[in-house]
This record gives sequence, C-alpha cells and structure tokens, in this order.
Amino acid sequence: MRIRETELTDEVLSVLISMSEDWEKENNTYGYRRNTKEDIEGNRIFLAEEDGKCIGYLFGHLRYSENMKAVMPENTPYFEIEELYVIPSCRSRGAGRSLLDYVSKEVSAEAEYILLSTASKNRKAILHFYIEEAGMELWSARLFKKIR
Repeated sequence: MRIRETELTDEVLSVLISMSEDWEKENNTYGYRRNTKEDIEGNRIFLAEEDGKCIGYLFGHLRYSENMKAVMPENTPYFEIEELYVIPSCRSRGAGRSLLDYVSKEVSAEAEYILLSTASKNRKAILHFYIEEAGMELWSARLFKKIR
C-alpha cells in the first residue's frame, strides 16, 4: 500500500467523486451526500493506493481554533479532516490508519492537533477505529433522536 499527497487534477477529482458516490450508496453515514468539485477544492488531498488503484482517501485543511478552550488554546493551528474513506473491500486492513498516520506526519510542522467529526451509523466500529486504533480522544458527542 502506498500513501501519498496529491494535487487536485481532473483525474483525482473524478476518482474522489466516484468514490464519494459509492460512499453515498452505502448509506452508512447520516446525511452523507456525494461530493462536488466545490466540496474538495481548497483541501489537501491524500490517497491510499494499492496495485495502482485508489482504495481510500483523506482530505482536509488547516484551521485555527476558536471557542475550543476545553481542548486547545485560542488560535491554535489544527488540521480538520473533512473526509476519510476506504472502499469496503479494503477496510480493516490498515488503509485508514495509514492515511491518518501519514497525514499526522505531513501536517505536524503546521498543526498541533488533528480534528474530525463523524456521522457514522456504526458507532461501535467508528469509535473503536478512531479511539482504540488511531489514538484519538473523544472531545464531544452530538446526539439526536427523531421524535416525529
């Protein structure tokens, strides 16, 4: 498996949009919809590849903290992960963890933290991955209950 950062070319855009369409069809994330070019533009893009084929991606951007004093001082630089996706046939094989590890190293000169939000319907698996495998901390939880 190879992890690399890439520019947003037409070819990369096509791959990311196609993969996001597959993600939308999986229906495993609350409110997820396929990406458009505008969703991806302006982000740093990282790909996980195997045998010349993209099997996963991560994209996000550098931000500065505001009103996050419970976690970090004001104006602290952090890398916000917008999306992390691995194709179903390659899950639980280390691609997601490799993407996170690679990005952590690549952005560490600019950012003190990595943050992300998740809306996965499989809370047990996602918490296991991010907390137990990737070593992240749970900062907050936003819960919902449909009442009508």
